[in-house]
Amino acid sequence: MTALTLAKALNAGLRRALADDDKVVLMGEDIGTLGGVFRVTDGLKAEFGPKRVVDTPLSEAGIVGTAVGLAYRGFRPVVEIQFDGFIYPGFDQIVAQVAKLHYRSRGNVRMPITIRVPFGGGIGAAEHHSESPEAYFAHTAGLRVVACSNPADAYVMIRQAIASDDPVLFFEPKRRYHVKGEVDETASLADARPMGVATTIAAGTDVTLVTYGALVQTARDAAIAAAEDGVSIEVIDLRSLAPVDYATVEASVRRTGRMVITHEAGQQGGVGAELAAAITERCFEFLEAAPVRVTGHDIPYPPAKLERHHLPDLDRILDGVDRVLGRPNSMSGVEA
Repeated sequence: MTALTLAKALNAGLRRALADDDKVVLMGEDIGTLGGVFRVTDGLKAEFGPKRVVDTPLSEAGIVGTAVGLAYRGFRPVVEIQFDGFIYPGFDQIVAQVAKLHYRSRGNVRMPITIRVPFGGGIGAAEHHSESPEAYFAHTAGLRVVACSNPADAYVMIRQAIASDDPVLFFEPKRRYHVKGEVDETASLADARPMGVATTIAAGTDVTLVTYGALVQTARDAAIAAAEDGVSIEVIDLRSLAPVDYATVEASVRRTGRMVITHEAGQQGGVGAELAAAITERCFEFLEAAPVRVTGHDIPYPPAKLERHHLPDLDRILDGVDRVLGRPNSMSGVEA
């Protein structure tokens, strides 16, 4: 086991994928000589050369379009979108082409493209640098959408994404890039937890708390804080947003009878809305209360000085737990 930051774990996973398969090609703005703005690809161009780690023009549509051509030719391109809010110029390519070509060709063409997206806020960045666009892609048939939350998962899941014959949107919580954890660099993909399976981070009996990405650590902290107040929270890291591992969530909710969902993206039409609806349908007779969502606000992402008011934090998540338990909370006595 090696102690690595999440960024270094991704770097190690990319290095392993490049070494294992000469059809793997990395592409993106400033990923080569600079090593990426977050240094996730640091040193890979020097090790594998400019034909395997390619600095591209500033054109997300062009980058994704080139990846489509490479995939047609049997390569496994890994595209970096420098910041989450920069993905929209490539949106048409992703949802209208990348997601549909396997179906459109009756299975004759595969699109093994991995699109890496640093996502979420909490780093005090400028406009377009703190978005959470995952719901757009989770809604699109033909795409896999995953989000890592810790170094061990980052190392394995990036390799699983690259090995997948399906296109994968790979969301990386940028404010957790420097968080360290133990990573087994000898881990075999054959023995690893499948990319689409959720993980139970902490066992509990009173409330199921579901999240992904940067908020997994906050959810874990909430479970610890709630335990001091006599409340037992089961924390689930979804890991995959499309498809969702409903079996793991459903089994937990059937035991606890209550569910809180938290994510940084806005509430309207978010991943949490679909999860709440699906679990209500599957577990209606087991639920002691309606699912509660704790999310970002339905506004454009605020300036850096205000983002702490936008992002779900420990207090807001614990307030959501109080709501689902019917205890005094921020909504007590508030009329609709």
